[in-house]
Amino acid sequence: MINQPLNQLDVLRGLAFFALLATLLALESWRPRRGVAGGWRRRAGNLGLIAISTVIVRVLFPLGAVGFSAMWQSGLFHHFATPRVIEIGASLVLFDCAIYWQHRAFHYWPLLWRAHRVHHSDTAFDASLGVRFHPLEILPSYAYKLFIIAILGIAPSAVAIYEMSLLSFSLMTHANVALPTAIDHVFRWIIITPDWHRIHHSIHSDEMNANFGNILSIWDRLFGTAREAPREGQTMMTLGLPEFRNRIAQRFGALLVQPFISTTTGTAPRQETPHA
Repeated sequence: MINQPLNQLDVLRGLAFFALLATLLALESWRPRRGVAGGWRRRAGNLGLIAISTVIVRVLFPLGAVGFSAMWQSGLFHHFATPRVIEIGASLVLFDCAIYWQHRAFHYWPLLWRAHRVHHSDTAFDASLGVRFHPLEILPSYAYKLFIIAILGIAPSAVAIYEMSLLSFSLMTHANVALPTAIDHVFRWIIITPDWHRIHHSIHSDEMNANFGNILSIWDRLFGTAREAPREGQTMMTLGLPEFRNRIAQRFGALLVQPFISTTTGTAPRQETPHA
């Protein structure tokens, strides 16, 4: 009964994704923040990863997060008579906080880091990096998302809104677009901007262990992981991981097997100075 609306939602989400990606690629060409190496071959590899991950998720979780939310009639919000607008707003904030801690977990636990480092091993930074996630990262992330939905009892409408917001912000916060400094400084007090998130992709572990937020920047400020600027500056900072910088390591096949490769620095990058 719910398959048809879910299929329609998938189509709309797919159209929105490609429309936003095309827009960001055009803006990156028009107003780039810094140079990007790798060209279309690199972008195709990044998009290939999310394509494989999406197929696997659809096979293992055919209902998707929205369908699961529609069928699950339990959780925190089911015990309170809350106006729908307030419920959706609270759900989005709590969801974003939960994903912030998930991101930190992927940096802390070595097995999770092996999957997540595929995202961090990119030596360039543009919108395509926003979907460079290995299936071994996507699957536990999706299971965690369903767990949060079950605990909180998040409504299908709120799940759909957050999924679209998370995907959109993942593309936008990785975009190689030069925003005016004044606008960036205003926006980053509320939401994640490209300059804010680019610091998280620094080759330096203390910078990589900062700015974990996905949509709202409040979590980094609240939990002591905020960093305003990279030590080398936005246009000169080095991105990626030292052990995966050569051309062979950036090939699509190498990205697929990267989580299974042991390196001398293959564990989660510990913070050089503890955060509060």
